[in-house]
Amino acid sequence: MGLIPTKRSLQLCNEVSASSFCRRRLPVVLVRNHMAENLKAATTFIEAGHVRVGLEVVSDTAFLLTRSMEDFVTWTDTSAIKKHVMEYNEMRDDFDMLA
Repeated sequence: MGLIPTKRSLQLCNEVSASSFCRRRLPVVLVRNHMAENLKAATTFIEAGHVRVGLEVVSDTAFLLTRSMEDFVTWTDTSAIKKHVMEYNEMRDDFDMLA
């Protein structure tokens, strides 16, 4: 899940704390990936249904991510936030926003 840096020793599991699990929560990952400015905004985006992990829209703020799942955190296709980000980056295509 990414709580310890290596798989070499089970001794590292003794050092896993509650804060290690908190750092794997979806709002924290959104802030770390610069998709949200702060935890409150990240929580609001998740609860409003703007965030998906893979193909699944996630509305639970306590959702725990593994390291491999971090690469698949994106905005939903119909999200207004995605629209604004694409307009800012001058990458918006009207055909993509029809769905």
